[in-house]
Amino acid sequence: MNRPAWAEASALMSDYFDTEWGFPVRDTPGVYERIVLEGFQSGLSWAVVLRKRPGFRAAFDGFDPEVVARYTAADVERLLADPGIVRNRRKIEAAITNARATTAMTDAGVDLGDLVWSFRPDDPTAGADATESPESLALSKALKKHGFVFVGPVTMFALMQAIGILEHRQSFS
Repeated sequence: MNRPAWAEASALMSDYFDTEWGFPVRDTPGVYERIVLEGFQSGLSWAVVLRKRPGFRAAFDGFDPEVVARYTAADVERLLADPGIVRNRRKIEAAITNARATTAMTDAGVDLGDLVWSFRPDDPTAGADATESPESLALSKALKKHGFVFVGPVTMFALMQAIGILEHRQSFS
């Protein structure tokens, strides 16, 4: 299989590209997890986050937004002491804030996956070499209106690629 350079960096990255990156994720817990992980990746390499993903899943109760939304200050301190994750207070607090935003949306009858996917562009194959797009900017603004944080347009562009909204896999086949 022809892969981008980043996917050739390690067996972990190759496996992620081959089995996950660019494949559709539409369910609320799955989209919430990816938003959180993309936020933790900000300023770091994706490889760091991917290596720690099992630790993140354990620490954040499987990324169940209903559970994470109930986290308290004691949970923040617990997470800050967990060597299995990236220990950054702002990013940990963002994960909790975003869980609360997710549950508020659900309570209001808005599905996170449907909202995120509503920003799929007419041509999902355009802009393969870009780092953001009008759609990722609009998605960022929409999520912020719902109370999300750490969801800038570059981060949302990466999310859109990772969960299959943008179809860039064909560039590497």
